[in-house]
Amino acid sequence: MVDHGGPDHAGPDETATGGTAAQWPALRFLQVQTTTDSRAEAVELGRDAVQARLAACAQVSGPVLSSYWWEGDLERAEEWTLLLKLPAARYQELADFLSQRHSYDEPEIVATPIVAGSAAYLSWMDEVTQPR
Repeated sequence: MVDHGGPDHAGPDETATGGTAAQWPALRFLQVQTTTDSRAEAVELGRDAVQARLAACAQVSGPVLSSYWWEGDLERAEEWTLLLKLPAARYQELADFLSQRHSYDEPEIVATPIVAGSAAYLSWMDEVTQPR
């Protein structure tokens, strides 16, 4: 199994998972990406995150070919991409969830802001990610 890692690039006031939504006050929604070494794991992580209402939507695509440095060696691996869409306020819970359940020692967990979207879709994202 391939692990992705390297030095923690978080700044002095950030956590390893990139801080909290409070550090991005105008940001309301995110798309979070991770990769896995199998389609089955990506599907399971996505389904479980949506079922836990940590994300409104999970999309699995791949395979993709990844190149990266790991433990001093240049690696190449076939992976599956998992994209999750969620309110920014749920980011830390989702990042913790992915860190705990992911098979990689150092999983990729990166968030990209959603800067615009249809009002109906964004409202739906808020609605379906409310804890029940």
